[in-house]
Amino acid sequence: MNRYVIGVDVGGTNIKLGIVHPLGHVIARSSFATKPFASSKLKLIGALALEIDKLLKHEGLNHKKVAGIGIGLPGLVDVKTGVVRFLPNIPGWRNVPLKKILQDKLKLPVFIDNDVKLITLAEWKFGAGRGVANMVCLTLGTGVGSGLILDNKLYRGAANAAGELGHVPLNEDGPKCNCGGFGCFETYIGNSRLVMRANAIMKRRDMTLEEMYQLAKKGNKKALLFWQKTAEHLGNGLVGVVNLLNPQLIVIGGGVSNNHQFLFKTAQLTIARRAMSTQASAVKIVRAALGNDAGIIGAQVLVKDAQS
Repeated sequence: MNRYVIGVDVGGTNIKLGIVHPLGHVIARSSFATKPFASSKLKLIGALALEIDKLLKHEGLNHKKVAGIGIGLPGLVDVKTGVVRFLPNIPGWRNVPLKKILQDKLKLPVFIDNDVKLITLAEWKFGAGRGVANMVCLTLGTGVGSGLILDNKLYRGAANAAGELGHVPLNEDGPKCNCGGFGCFETYIGNSRLVMRANAIMKRRDMTLEEMYQLAKKGNKKALLFWQKTAEHLGNGLVGVVNLLNPQLIVIGGGVSNNHQFLFKTAQLTIARRAMSTQASAVKIVRAALGNDAGIIGAQVLVKDAQS
C-alpha cells in the first residue's frame, strides 16, 4: 500500500489527527477539543469529518491518494462491524455505527479499533517492539491500558476486549476500582491513586506526579520511596503476565512512564524475584518510542492490515 492513511486518536479531552506516510511517519497533524461537541455524538462525528476534510485539503490530497481512515477510540468497539459499543469518558456513545456514518460522509474506507490496540500495533511495527514476536504494550496514565502481540499478531480475544491488564486483581480485598472490581492493578498505579498517595506521603493537598519526579531527582527520600513502591506495584502486576504469556518485551508508555528512571529497573528486579525463572529471564522492560503519535501511526497499521 503506497497511499497515505488518516489516523485519528479520540480522547476525552482532545481528538488528534494525522496524515501517516506508508513508512509510518506523520507528515501533517491537527487537533480539536472534544468537550465542545461531547454533548452530541452526531455533532462530534460531524466535527471529526470536517477536520479530516480540512486536513486533506490543506495538504492537497485527493481521495485517490488516501487508502483509508483509521480511528482509535477509548472504549469497547466492534472491529468487524465498525460499531462503537461504549466510550466510558464520552457521554452518549453506546452502539454507534461510526464506520458507516463516516464512510457515508467522507466517501473513504473507515476502520476503527480500541486506542491502546492501535498504540500496540504502532510500537510493534514502527517503535520499540520492531522485530519482536511476543510483546505486551502498557500505557500508564489515568487508567492502565494494554495490548498483546502474540506470535506476530495482535491478540483481540473473543469480544475484542483482551488485554485489560489494568483490571487484573492484585488483591482480593484491595481498593474499589472504577470497573466495579476490587484491588485491580489500576488502583495501585493509576494517576488518581498515585496522586492521593503522594499527597498522603508529603502531607499536602496539591502534589503532582511531576513534582514527585523532580523531588526524586533531587534525592528527596520520601519521593524516592514513593517511586520505589510504585515500581514494585508495577512489577508485581506484571509477574502474572510474564508467567502466563512469556513475552520477550514489555513496552511501557503513557504519562507515568516519563519517570522510567525510577520505575523500570525496580519493576524488572521485582519480576526477576517473583516470576518463574525461565519467563523472567526472557523478558525486558523498555520505554515506548513513538510518544503522542503512537495512536495515529497505529491507524496506518490497522488500515494496511485490513486491506492486505
